Amino acid sequence: MRSAGPGERGSAPRPVRTWRGSEGDLTLESLFFTTFDGLRIAASAAGDSEAPMVVLLHGGGQTRHAWAGAVRHLAGAGYRALSLDLRGHGESDWSPDGDYHPEVFAGDLASILRQIDKPVVLVGASMGGASAIRAMAHHGAENVVALVLVDIVPKPAREGVRKVTQFMMRNLDGFKNLEEVADAVAAYNPNRPRPSDVNGLRKNLREGEDGRFYWHWDPKLLSMGDSEDKLDRMEHETALAMEKIAAPCLLVRGGESDVVDEAVMEDFKRRVRRLEVCEVRGAGHMVAGDKNDSFNDAVIAFLARHLPVPSS
Repeated sequence: MRSAGPGERGSAPRPVRTWRGSEGDLTLESLFFTTFDGLRIAASAAGDSEAPMVVLLHGGGQTRHAWAGAVRHLAGAGYRALSLDLRGHGESDWSPDGDYHPEVFAGDLASILRQIDKPVVLVGASMGGASAIRAMAHHGAENVVALVLVDIVPKPAREGVRKVTQFMMRNLDGFKNLEEVADAVAAYNPNRPRPSDVNGLRKNLREGEDGRFYWHWDPKLLSMGDSEDKLDRMEHETALAMEKIAAPCLLVRGGESDVVDEAVMEDFKRRVRRLEVCEVRGAGHMVAGDKNDSFNDAVIAFLARHLPVPSS
């Protein structure tokens, strides 16, 4: 099925379940939400619909499928896990005007949280974490009881950010086949084993009319941080937003991360009122993918303190 193109809009006025599928022993529901400006946001959910909810926000250039292991673990622990495709990513609509400022993502998230209307914990990786910070500080996300940031702080190490951006900028002309995709991923993250079955990469790709495979996100996303001045302004705004958040916050940091290093950690600690830090040894910036079990354990322990599953 061809993915939505730029400006194609969904029409669902509220969350609508469109299918139920299974992934092994895990039942997934496909949902769609509508944003403040009428775009359609795709999501997957697992776990009891009445259980405490965790909303997961992927990083730039990823899709909701990046959270597959976490969703399985959360549902197994008694939570309702909801993972979103942010606008311009995966099966969600693209911005008609190409605007992917963090404040726009924050507005989308705030719209979705109002539709959920129950206490939630936000888990945000990289760009998703910055969007969560802004939603909580600027958009009245009053039902958020705690925040988990996954290898992101308001002012990350610029060289690590450049490395991520450079990876995203490569291969904008697409890939001939899935083997080329696997090679590109392995070159970016050589510490992670190259997948033996490359078909699993399809969920992060869209197939063009030319038969080539493209990353499943809008290339205009890259204009968000295409100058040092833009990055400086966005980071400063996010840092000020972080200072407004009173909810407890867990930072899960990759021990080998070049995005959240010791230098930027000191600035972050000064800005957060209620902070816990967990360092995952052997993980880089992609913490959940690099060391999924350790990541899940850290998140579940934090949830047990701030949004526990009711005892039966």
